[in-house]
Amino acid sequence: MSAVPWRRADPREVMPCLKLEAMAPERKTAFTLLLIALFKLAKGLLLLAVGIGAVKLLHHDDAETISGWVRLLRVDPDNRFVHGILTRVLGLTTRQLEAASVGTFIYAALLLTEGVGLLLRKRWAEYFTIITTAGLIPLELYELSKHITVAKIAILIINIAIVAYLVARVRRNR
Repeated sequence: MSAVPWRRADPREVMPCLKLEAMAPERKTAFTLLLIALFKLAKGLLLLAVGIGAVKLLHHDDAETISGWVRLLRVDPDNRFVHGILTRVLGLTTRQLEAASVGTFIYAALLLTEGVGLLLRKRWAEYFTIITTAGLIPLELYELSKHITVAKIAILIINIAIVAYLVARVRRNR
């Protein structure tokens, strides 16, 4: 320690057990894990909303319900993207709508479980996220091969980055 009383002491001199160099990467790791958790939670909540919307369509007049949503959201129904979505949704049978809502709820539950587990920094959530995200990458590639969009490419890249990051994290913390 320094003999000059007004000079700030180096924390490593005062407490040599501190590992200051290791603290910055841990903060970065925690932030990255938080971003992944928030991404998973956002996707899960979005899918939950879609599933609820699909269930509501089962019990109402589809066209009237969707027209109400379009008016509420102030979306132009003649927009080609909105028109394409409306055409697909209105063409679904009740059985297809039921299957879609069940699948949406299952996937939403999966994403919400991943997100909450990662937020709580649970080791099982890291393994769970690696397995489920990596397992769905072939499906994303198949969907991308049918129709390429910027959104599909972005989601695929994000999911590959998440798997790579979590695999490296799990191997490092073994």
